Amino acid sequence: MSKNLLGSEISPYLLQHKDNPVHWYPWGKEALQQAHKLNRPILLSIGYAACHWCHVMAHESFEDAETADVMNRLFINIKVDREERPDIDKIYMNAIQLMGEQGGWPLTMFLTPGGEPFWGGTYFPKTPNYGRPGFIQVLNQIAEIHQSQPEKVKTNCETISRALNQKPEKDKTLVLTLDISNQVANRLLQQIDFTNGGLKGAPKFPQTIILELLRRAGTRLNLPEYHDAVTISLTRMSQGGIYDHLGGGYARYSVDARWLAPHFEKMLYDNALILDVLIRTFQVTSEPLFKQRIEETILWLQREMVTEEGAFCASLDADSEGVEGRFYVWAADEIKQLLGPDYDIFAQIYDVSEAGNWEQVNILNRLTSPNLENEEIEQSLSQSRLLLLKQRQNRIRPGLDDKILSDWNGLMISTLATAATTFKNNQWLEMAKKAYRYITTAMIIDYQLHHAARAGKVHHLATSEGYANMISASLGLHQATGEDTYLTKAIELNTTLFDHYWDKLDGGYFFTADNAESLIVRTRSHHDDATPNANGIMAQNLVKLHLLTGRQEHLARADQIFSAFTTDLFQNIFNSASMLVAFDMRIELLSVVIAPGKDENLTQTTMATVRSYIPAAAALLINNSPDQLDDSHPAHGKTCIDDETTIYICRNNTCSSPLTKEGDIIQALIAL
Repeated sequence: MSKNLLGSEISPYLLQHKDNPVHWYPWGKEALQQAHKLNRPILLSIGYAACHWCHVMAHESFEDAETADVMNRLFINIKVDREERPDIDKIYMNAIQLMGEQGGWPLTMFLTPGGEPFWGGTYFPKTPNYGRPGFIQVLNQIAEIHQSQPEKVKTNCETISRALNQKPEKDKTLVLTLDISNQVANRLLQQIDFTNGGLKGAPKFPQTIILELLRRAGTRLNLPEYHDAVTISLTRMSQGGIYDHLGGGYARYSVDARWLAPHFEKMLYDNALILDVLIRTFQVTSEPLFKQRIEETILWLQREMVTEEGAFCASLDADSEGVEGRFYVWAADEIKQLLGPDYDIFAQIYDVSEAGNWEQVNILNRLTSPNLENEEIEQSLSQSRLLLLKQRQNRIRPGLDDKILSDWNGLMISTLATAATTFKNNQWLEMAKKAYRYITTAMIIDYQLHHAARAGKVHHLATSEGYANMISASLGLHQATGEDTYLTKAIELNTTLFDHYWDKLDGGYFFTADNAESLIVRTRSHHDDATPNANGIMAQNLVKLHLLTGRQEHLARADQIFSAFTTDLFQNIFNSASMLVAFDMRIELLSVVIAPGKDENLTQTTMATVRSYIPAAAALLINNSPDQLDDSHPAHGKTCIDDETTIYICRNNTCSSPLTKEGDIIQALIAL
């Protein structure tokens, strides 16, 4: 009789596997104790709900009685949702890379009963294919090795364990400087594909953290090629097939070098990060295409990704009806029948043909027509898109992973706060505030933030990325609203993060809390992955907290983070963008200080203007009291001039002359 224990889980990914003939355990004491009791190796399978190749392996092997019988007879089988347990995923993804394998999902790892990894891979077909051995063959070989060659298994475990726990030796002679940051930006610039955008080659990922680093470098160095790298990349992404031209939102990556053919899953974090760079670039360029994509993507978010609680879902699947991308692609005849006389212009602009542009079907894109047409044509195209979208609603939809993740929600809340102030859209601000209320009430238990929620249940302590992103969200809402409650919450979260995650020996934040479940290693790093690293984001947050409060302790802790990772940063510069962005902010220490005058309406107007123009600065409203800011703050003692609302633009330890005229204020803000 099957002993599949996933039926009571809340993760949509785990629930996808609850009817498998495999005797799946969720990660936990029961599975590990059973492995010890039977002296069996553990087969750990890690994936996520929107993962196409996870579905393929599930259909081929985990739903197959023959394969399941081998798994059940030889292994203790554990299934993990990488989004629900990023702490587990991070350890074993690092392990497989240390084995010299390229990581990815599904991640298939073989562990001792104590959880130590000794071999692994990613996707395995049931029978030999794609240059990979068959999964049943692999299972039998691994079980035999574990049984007959224990010394080999022990040696592998010890080698991997040493590597996982190894800390780089600090070189105290290395000092992080802006010149180093400029060199990194220049080396990244050389990797940009100035024809198609993004980094050279394929597959192409949005790499938004790198784009933000290049954007800031272009502003700092006043070199247009850096801005060109960003705008070309964003334009090609926004006109490519990676963008859903009917429903809005960006897919996770493109399998080709042109952004034509996406891996169709849509992730909350990707869209938050892409929107953020689009918004910050629009603030400088006023590019209509970017404004359109921002509005359409937030509309998609509002229409398809908001939970009953008002927070945001994790992802949309790549597959529907068992086929990747079926929901999104079109046959030319189907479009022709819907659009009639408008078909020809639509087909020309959106690259539609009888032969198709991808596997005999059409992925809508504007790569050959990236420039916006005149108003009449664009209006016609808009009406055609609405007709196609309405028709598409009748198709079987991709699966929705509706779990709420505090780290990904934090990214989107922060982005929506910036979007709301940039475009003066209160509806977007209310979306951000509602999601924030849920996270900071339902997902904080016993003063500690938790990671995942679904179906009224909250699971697992948050990672440091959850705290970092929710602190960033708090600061973003404080900037958008001027309400001190958000700043107070940011300080509370910052205190808890320090208490439970700070590495008191070497500095920086661990990925997991000191009172979280104990795993084989407690990871600590500054490397960016698909999302910015907690240490990079926290260094940015701490600089902002210093600027908003004047308290030196925040700046000192940011400096400790830079010091903790400087040696490693020199060795891994291409995964360090969020840390280098933070360092740029640390050197610049840019803030906009507003001293209110007697006209309250003018003060509010000035605040709104400032919020629309400060992608990188902290804005704070002072009460004209000399004691509000620490005496080390450059704006200490600043007040309004002649009872008029006055702003001071402060960099490092120096503030500008007072500005009271709206035109002068706007010009100064544009120049930031």
